Amino acid sequence: MQRSHGRARVGFAMTGGAVRLTDLQQAGSGKAMLPRVAGPVPEVVFLNTSGGLTGGDRLDFTVAVGADARVSATTQTAERAYASTGGMAEVRVRAQVDAGGRLDWLPQETILYEASRLSRHTEIDLSGEASCLMAEAVVLGRHAMGEEPKDATLHDRRVIRRDGRPIWAESLMLDAQALRRQQSPALLGGARAMAVLALVARGAEDALAALRAVLNEPGCTAAASGWDGRLVLRVLARDGWPLRRQMARAIRVLTGRPLPRVWQMQGETR
Repeated sequence: MQRSHGRARVGFAMTGGAVRLTDLQQAGSGKAMLPRVAGPVPEVVFLNTSGGLTGGDRLDFTVAVGADARVSATTQTAERAYASTGGMAEVRVRAQVDAGGRLDWLPQETILYEASRLSRHTEIDLSGEASCLMAEAVVLGRHAMGEEPKDATLHDRRVIRRDGRPIWAESLMLDAQALRRQQSPALLGGARAMAVLALVARGAEDALAALRAVLNEPGCTAAASGWDGRLVLRVLARDGWPLRRQMARAIRVLTGRPLPRVWQMQGETR
């Protein structure tokens, strides 16, 4: 059966006092758009033109941020992992941020459908005093459609390194066995949507009080901790919409900027 393969790469550098595009490569179903935005921070929107992922699909996104530049990157819409007839869909996200630069990697949520099989690996490499904000959200089916996947697989690995040394890493594995125990407080506690938000930057822990002050979205359970240049937020929710609203508030606090325009909810995050 036909499978989709996509790659998209973008690079930016500080040139003449402004952040400018230095590299753009696209192949297959992987695309990168650069919408016009107000202010000095460029916004990259990655998309998968195949409309979703199934077994055997491959998707690769890469971002390079030069010294002292700041870039915001997101995805055009929620990524959908559809039923697989065999094999895993594979997604790889890689970023390099040079000294003094910052990347805000803020993809929209991933929706897992029944019988989906997805492996994803996100790597962000920081040089010197570079910083990043990384988000990831997963929703189990569409609540409004009555979907509650019982057999889905997700292998999700995330790592942030500074000068080659891992400083924050975690792995998540969901499968049919875990979904059968979904109600367990040690697993999802009945939640159908989950997210993590990690800020790695000098003094990141100083934003902990401001972040905790906005963890008030009804229908969400959230907790945040900060230490030694790291701040991590975790959110659980029964549905994707309250999760998105809560994440939107948190992102605004930690970026000091509006959400990426493609999130289409600026008026919903006050």
